[in-house]
Amino acid sequence: MAQPFLGRAAVADNTSRIVYEMTISHSEFFRTLPAVMGALPYAVDGSEVSAVQDTCRLKINLSPEGRRNFGPIPLPVTHVELAFDGYSPEEAQAFLARFNNYFRRGGG
Repeated sequence: MAQPFLGRAAVADNTSRIVYEMTISHSEFFRTLPAVMGALPYAVDGSEVSAVQDTCRLKINLSPEGRRNFGPIPLPVTHVELAFDGYSPEEAQAFLARFNNYFRRGGG
């Protein structure tokens, strides 16, 4: 199985893709999502979130939920892809700062 891309990739002008490997279940992700999105209108379709505002489009895709053991403790693992289209670098960075503030946990 190929390893997922983890990091940032510029795809084209004003388009970028970022993938995080997160220790989070889908249910916990979707419980936190409304706070992350704030006033940005969005729709959820299964494991995909889409938001459109003016000329900016954001898509968030969740991989199937996996598991990783930390010693005897099983932890959920989800790869979360964020694709920004039409966002300036500053706008994308502002959203990512908000996203990271809501999802960041102890340990980095």
